[in-house]
Formats: sequence, C-alpha cells, structure tokens
Amino acid sequence: MREIVGESLAKRLVEWGVDTVFGLPGDGINGLMEGFRRQREKLRFVLVHHEEAAAFMAAGYAKATGRIGVCAATSGPGAIHLLNGLYDAKLDHAPVLAITGMQETAMLGTHYQQEVHVDRLYSDVADYNLMVTNPQQMPAVVDLAIRNALSKRTVSHLTFPNDIQVAEVDEDPYRHVGPGAPPASLPNVALPPLPPEAEQLRRAAEVLGAARKPAILVGVGALHARDEVIALADRLGAPVVKTLPGKAVLPDDHPLTTGGLGLLGTRPSEELMEECDTLVMIGTSFPYGKFLPQAGRVRVVQIDVDPSLLGLRLPVEAPVAADARLALQGLLPMVSAGDRSFLEKYQRAMADWRQNMTALQDADRDPIAPQYLAGCIDRFAADDAILTCDSGTIATWAARHWTIRGDRQFYLSGNLATMAPGLPYAIAMQHAFPGRQVIAFVGDGGFAMLMAEFLTAVRHELPIKVVINNNNSYGQILWEQIVLGYPEYAVRHREPEADFSAWARACGAYGMKVRDPGDVAGVLEEALAHPGPALVDCDVNPHEPPMPGKVNYEQAKHFTEAFLRGQPHKAATLATVARDKINQLRS
Repeated sequence: MREIVGESLAKRLVEWGVDTVFGLPGDGINGLMEGFRRQREKLRFVLVHHEEAAAFMAAGYAKATGRIGVCAATSGPGAIHLLNGLYDAKLDHAPVLAITGMQETAMLGTHYQQEVHVDRLYSDVADYNLMVTNPQQMPAVVDLAIRNALSKRTVSHLTFPNDIQVAEVDEDPYRHVGPGAPPASLPNVALPPLPPEAEQLRRAAEVLGAARKPAILVGVGALHARDEVIALADRLGAPVVKTLPGKAVLPDDHPLTTGGLGLLGTRPSEELMEECDTLVMIGTSFPYGKFLPQAGRVRVVQIDVDPSLLGLRLPVEAPVAADARLALQGLLPMVSAGDRSFLEKYQRAMADWRQNMTALQDADRDPIAPQYLAGCIDRFAADDAILTCDSGTIATWAARHWTIRGDRQFYLSGNLATMAPGLPYAIAMQHAFPGRQVIAFVGDGGFAMLMAEFLTAVRHELPIKVVINNNNSYGQILWEQIVLGYPEYAVRHREPEADFSAWARACGAYGMKVRDPGDVAGVLEEALAHPGPALVDCDVNPHEPPMPGKVNYEQAKHFTEAFLRGQPHKAATLATVARDKINQLRS
C-alpha cells in the first residue's frame, strides 16, 4: 500500500516518541484512523467514551511525564468536545497536540454536515493551529506543531480534511508558482534550560540580603528544584508556602514548609504572607492576589522561565528570567545565612495547624467526615502513589490531608479549575506509569460527568483506584454561594445518594459502597490492595464546610447573612462546625 497522509502522521508521532493517542473515532478521521491502524504495533490508540476525557487524558499524561500528550477527535462535535481538556492543558502549561478532522476540501463553505471550521474555533486555545491542505506539508507540519507545544508548553492543533487524510503522502497536486518550497523538518527539538543572567542574580541577592522576615512561594515551575528550594529556605531562614499545583515541591511534613495558600491553604501560610517583608516567588504566578502581600509593602524577587509572567501579580524588584533550578544554584552562593526567628515562629504555628487537621480526621463521626476519608487514603497509599483530584471541596480535603512524602505526586486542574479531570488523569497516568499506584480522589459531581471512563480503565486493564467523596451535591458551589451572603440554591441532588459502586461492579471491577465510618479504613485497604481497577463510593457529611485557613470578618459576616436569609440545613451545618471546633480544642 502507498503511504497516505494518515500514516505519515502516525509514523511521525512514533518518531517523536509518542506511544499513546487518546481519542474517539468518527467518519471525520477515518483516514487518520487507518494511519493509526498501520502503526498499531508502535502507537497505542486508547479508545475513550467521551472526547472531553481524551483531552483530559492527554493533558494529564503531559503534566505527569513532561512529554507531549496527544488526543484525537472527529470533525464537528467530536472536536468541540475536546475544548475543555485543551484549555486545561493551555492554562496549566502542559504540552498537548490535538488532532481533528475536517470535511473534504471541495465541500468547505457549502454548509455540509458537521462543517465546523475547527481551526477558527481553536484560534484561542492553540498556539500552533493549522488546517493541512496539501500532502506536501507532511510530515514537517507535525514537527512544527509538536516542537511548538514542547518549547512553549502549550497546545498545538492540526486538523485534516477527509480527502487530505487519504491522499498519498508524496502526491503533488498543484503547480508551484512561488519561490518557496514544501516544508522539510526532522522530529527533534532543543529545549536547553534557561540560565540566569549574573546581573539579575546579583540584584536578587541584594534584595534577599536585606530581608528580615523572608518568605518563599513555590509553584509548579519549581517541582524539579526541590533540593535547591530547601537549600535556599534553610539558608535564609524562610518558610516555604506552596501553591496547590506546586504541592509536591516539598514534602508536607518538612519543617521548612507551612503548606498551601488561599481558601484551600493553611492559617500559618496566610498569616506569614501578611507579616513577611520579602517574598521570593519561584515558578508561580499565583493568581489569588488577596492572599499575597499588599503591593508596595514587601520587596519581591521572582524567578520564572517565562519572562512574561514576571511582575504579573506584584511589583517585582528583582526579576530573574531563568529555569528555577539553575537560578537557585547560581543564587545560593551569593546569599548569606539569615536570622531564623521568623521561620521558627511559623514552624510553631504549623505544628498547631497540623494537630488541628489531624483532629478533624475523626473516625467516630457519623456521617463520615470527608477529612477522615482523605486521611485514610493518605495513610494507606504507597509512598510513590500518584493522586489525581477534581475541583471543588474535594480539592480542599486533598490539599490538607494528602501529604506529599517520598516520591508522591499530586495533580489537578490548577488554573482552569474544571470539574471531572480526576478520573481521566488517573487513566492517562496509569498508562504512563504502569508500575505505580494511581488514585483518583473525586467528588460525586465530577465523577458523574465522565463516569463512563471507569469502563475505559476496566477494558484497558488499568489498576487505578477511584475514591468518591459523595456528598450528593456540588459542595464548593454551595459554600461559595453562602460566602457571598446568599442561601444555597440548586446545588444539592435529591436523596438518596447515588451508588456508584454498582456501576463499578457492572463494569466487572471491584466496587464498594461505604456509609458506616467503621467500614472506611478496611474497605480502602482492600480496594488499594486489589490487583485491578477498584472504586470506593463513600457517603460523607454533606454539611461539612471547607473552611478557609483564616476566617476574616467579611467571610463571617456573609456566612451569617446567608443564614439569616433562609439558608437550609442550618442546624446540621452549625452542629458540624461546632464538632470540628470541639475536636480541635481537645487536640
């Protein structure tokens, strides 16, 4: 058989080291699917149940591996479904290639069935975005798309009209009238770490040398620089605050960290941001400005590989455009040891915070406390486990009760904060790391959106573990309404809670429903030890509020206003808050 464009695409992906494509076929990509079939010994096509999940899988694969994630969808509706996962990849700087179909070139502009001009639709989400219209463009445009995604850590998109997909790759259909030549390329990319400039380091060292109460804020861009972050923090006597995507930069039990920041963060982190006089931001453009020091009150050093992010949130006195590890390696010899009293103050505060969080993991609470469920996962999971998480209250419990230790990792939709990526992430990461334990800790709302993908895990024999924090509601939205001063509305489902474990068993996997707090630990241990895919659906207290680390006056005022305006379930909520406080006082 003569090589067609679809096969040229598949072969080039293999040459780039791509081993997995997540997607759903359709008549709009039959030519591409034939190419994937011809390369099936080298390129695995993971058949999903929804294209949104395919894009989440590609994003999760890219986040966990640093390699290019690839997803494919048919023309029109299939391509539209990819968008949410692609925006997740774009906003979290994950390199992803999206491949879609398009109607035959002769049909374009005729209002043909499913004629959606995907290249126009993707103009915002994709940095490299091309409709392939000539076989002579292959395979060089694949190189350009992947190179762009990897070098800029963003989304690239190629869409192929049906007739182009099945055209012979060496076909030259048009007369060449200009001086240009068809693109030629090789499947490679040079990604050297960006070194710091000496003058930028000198200025940063000068600012840090004058610090009396220094603090460090680290994000996902510092994940590869754990040793260097620890060394700088120890040298300066600076507590380290972690963004949620940067949770794995330091172990959670490390004496130098005060944990997360923001509504999901810790009280010590919030208070030290109010007190510090110098802030070092490393690999983060933390968006929640209300939790950062007031502009003009602190001196700021910011290190980021992307110069466009320097100074995005605060006035930065010493910007350093460089790879975090290289910048810190260069900066460390220039920094002298600082006073440790500021650090020691917040180490004491953090010890109290950890004790309070442990007190909330009450095994005797009925209904089951979500903090206890999260704490049990943390206790029984492997030291190199990968935890994926949905957005919502589930992220609060994961942030505070899933501890990074050993080689553990943690992934969620950081900037898009979309619902439902936890399960697809877990599937992709289990593909990427077949020997590691992968756990999806998800809410009932997010799981219900893409629950068909649990069947994908079963069919691909992926031993992922899914734990559902089932409060029968959209919990985060509920509390956000209350914090605005409004009673909750249209955020709870009718009782009874769904039994998702029945779905797991119907798929041929381990499935268990948990309603009794006495059963949580045993069932979780059993599920985590199960050799195949397993799901535990746990009914938790639907009235447990994800309280911020530090409740301010406005939040308390609006909480009271919501109750006075007719908030339902007042008694149950107040009883839960009171029980939490009693447990903390006892601890």
